[in-house]
Amino acid sequence: MSTEVEETLKRLQSHKGVKGVVIMNSDGIPIRSNLPQEETENYATLVSQLALKAAGVVRTLDDSDELAFLRIRSKKHEIMIAPDKDYVLVVIQNPHEG
Repeated sequence: MSTEVEETLKRLQSHKGVKGVVIMNSDGIPIRSNLPQEETENYATLVSQLALKAAGVVRTLDDSDELAFLRIRSKKHEIMIAPDKDYVLVVIQNPHEG
């Protein structure tokens, strides 16, 4: 990965409350992560399924539109998903920090 991507990852990980960052390809296969292997695979599998469903909902509502960003907040975490053509960026953070 390029130096620019590495710098972006370091910057994201340094934000207060950020628990993890996962980058996966469009097939949901993790490419980079700072989480343990099992947790990385869990997030990659579940988030990629959710992002596909959400993208389908957006397209069904308006076929000229597409999913740009998805944010989920629970009592424990906030998960931000930024899908792109080839990659999906996932940032997991504690919403009570930062």
